[in-house]
Amino acid sequence: MKNLMILICSMLVISGCEKPLNEDEFLVENLMKRSGGLLEKVLNAKDKFELQVIYTQINRNEQNEPYFKSFSFNVDPERYFYSASTVKMPAAFLALEKLNVLHVEGLNKHTTFLTDSAYSGQSSVTEDTTSANRLPSVAHYIKKIFVVSDNDAYNRLYEFLGQEAINKSLHQKGFINTRLLHRLSIPLSQEQNQHTNPVRFYQSDSLIYSQELVKSSADHSLSRQILKGKAHMDNNDSLIQAPFDFSYKNFIPLGELQDMLKAVLFPGVSDKFKLTEADYSFLYQYMSQLPRETTYPDYSSNEYYDAYCKFLMYGDDKHIPEHIRIFNKIGQAYGYLIDNAYIVDLDKKVEFLLSAVIHVNDNETYNDGNYEYETIGLPFMKALGQAVYTYELTRKRSHQPDLSKFELSYDR
Repeated sequence: MKNLMILICSMLVISGCEKPLNEDEFLVENLMKRSGGLLEKVLNAKDKFELQVIYTQINRNEQNEPYFKSFSFNVDPERYFYSASTVKMPAAFLALEKLNVLHVEGLNKHTTFLTDSAYSGQSSVTEDTTSANRLPSVAHYIKKIFVVSDNDAYNRLYEFLGQEAINKSLHQKGFINTRLLHRLSIPLSQEQNQHTNPVRFYQSDSLIYSQELVKSSADHSLSRQILKGKAHMDNNDSLIQAPFDFSYKNFIPLGELQDMLKAVLFPGVSDKFKLTEADYSFLYQYMSQLPRETTYPDYSSNEYYDAYCKFLMYGDDKHIPEHIRIFNKIGQAYGYLIDNAYIVDLDKKVEFLLSAVIHVNDNETYNDGNYEYETIGLPFMKALGQAVYTYELTRKRSHQPDLSKFELSYDR
């Protein structure tokens, strides 16, 4: 009998008919174990890689209303990781919300948006040669944020919003552990990041809204000192044999990241942001649009491949199938890779939310550009997304989802 059972189990494995996974609190861990390879390797060293994963299933009723069931692995809202470019997502949402709340006639996401400078470290913007009319706007900045994760575009929205207003608004919405404290790719002091630029909005040649220099009066810095690693490179490219200080760096816990995404993709379930139907349609397009589908700017070079900003399921793949759409925001810096995604297969009617962070910095030196993104980070993200997607293909649903809301037109 024992030999017979071994034979039966062997035949099941060979035929691909493995024993179904239990949908309990260990589902994510068991999916990674079953996949083996790199997923199991990272799983077995989860603390070294600072791994966190949230997989959320979506089920629909007869009215197509979504219901969510989340499975987490190693998630801790207090554990710090550098959020990198994921901070651009709430900045985009809040910028659209602010335009709506201001309620100024003629002021919208397409209005010409000029930035002035009035404090140390600030710079001005009077044109944008990558836009169709060569003028900057909130809409064009948001497009660049989601399609290629443009840093300057985020900085301009940060300056429009103001540090204090950003954090106050997010905390009021329930994102209590989130901190957006600084611009990106510009080595400014805490005080410089507290000061945000004067801005002006024009309709044709007419000024319709202006905002003076703003200084944040609240202290939104993290409540504890966060030192990481053994060494770091300073702004002068000198190696400092001391941990890197993240105490005044941006932070969004993984759970809050996914909740922000969910709030915009499923506004009827979780109304957090004051957005219009036109805002939602705009966001859905550019959150899922690929660089090659974009006209302004023209991202036709080989540098901007399909998975340039789509880590989960595709890593650094050059091509993503047309029937797969990923609505997401990635982050990559200091050895951290993050992806916060809603993934749909329009052909097979599959949808799920998946958020993950992994840290690949084997030499424990920050800001030296020496990270294992290509050898571990991106392959891990690809394998994780594929493992969850494969599981979703076999998961039973009472009602097939109507995903027509996410069948969109793109620039080209």
